[in-house]
Amino acid sequence: VQLQASGGGLVQAGGSLRLSCAASGIIFGDNSMGWYRQAPGKERELVTDILSGGSTEYKDSVKGRFTISRDGAKNTVSLQMNSLKLEDTAVYYCNFRFLCSTQNYWGQGTLVTVSS
Repeated sequence: VQLQASGGGLVQAGGSLRLSCAASGIIFGDNSMGWYRQAPGKERELVTDILSGGSTEYKDSVKGRFTISRDGAKNTVSLQMNSLKLEDTAVYYCNFRFLCSTQNYWGQGTLVTVSS
């Protein structure tokens, strides 16, 4: 599975950005697509993900501000980020995994910078 992410950039606090990610390759069965982020000096953390069946989960600090969506036919996932905060600054990574496996697939990472 290959992942190609796009979006990101520089935005002022309170602004919005949209990230997109397209998966290609052999994709079948129950799976998850989502977004992780890694801020400088911190570990990579889950932001949100969405299962092939539609269930979603969000990191508490982004609930109500971020929305993940998925197009199953196109194998794409998007992340709409609103009311961005300084602490949202990080490199965001698209993620894909089959639920029957522990292997993770990663996109190239896209930088989101929120300025004051």
